[in-house]
Amino acid sequence: MNQFRTKVFIFAFTSIAASSVMAQSTKTNPWEGADVSVSAGYAQFTPKVGAVTTSALTFPTPAGNTTASSGTATSQANNLNTGTANISAGYNWGINSDYVLGIRATYYPSASSSANGSFAISTAATASPIPAPAGTYLTTSQIQYNIKNLYSIVLTPGYSLDKQRLIYAKVGYTGATIGVNGPTLAYSTVGLSGYSLGLGYKQMISESIYMLGEFNYAGYSNTSATLTNTSGVRLTGTFGGSGIDFLVGLGYRF
Repeated sequence: MNQFRTKVFIFAFTSIAASSVMAQSTKTNPWEGADVSVSAGYAQFTPKVGAVTTSALTFPTPAGNTTASSGTATSQANNLNTGTANISAGYNWGINSDYVLGIRATYYPSASSSANGSFAISTAATASPIPAPAGTYLTTSQIQYNIKNLYSIVLTPGYSLDKQRLIYAKVGYTGATIGVNGPTLAYSTVGLSGYSLGLGYKQMISESIYMLGEFNYAGYSNTSATLTNTSGVRLTGTFGGSGIDFLVGLGYRF
């Protein structure tokens, strides 16, 4: 999956560069052409974890160790708040003197900060080899998670307010990786994919350099994944979520 994402990202950048080379010298719109940018700002990710089941559990009892065939787990995860930064490249085609349609590839090279969460595993002691007292046994796994390898490939329809100012929307595809670990949880990754929406504003501050401001939203589909406790217990469930970011940056227009 990571190789596939890398190939898609490289293909998008290659297409943008090729479009720039092939562009005609006469522009339909002042914002037509290729550009690159760097941005930084604030981001928040809201996780969503569905029903979680577990593999066989072994736990101590007064009579000795008892193994239960399976259990269930409830989960809790805090929102992740972090600083963020990205690099981006795009190309705009002029539709007429007012409107452009662009394509843009963006990559966030750094991993986010971490947020905390937990799994509370509930298991009825009904199996043996050694009978256990009746009741339900509860164990808790603390976790930390972060976001990395975040990228998007989007279309960017825009409207030129004038030669110096552009407003635009963003719609397309996004992907990211969640890294999860904890004191009793082996490090695992969960790949997410979904859709990306955004709004932005650009203003020229010199002949080739512009400043920008953006708001972006990403919605990630639920993905089935399995995490492994250090004692060998597997926790299987669905993972997803949504994210927003607010960015300001500088760009160079060719």
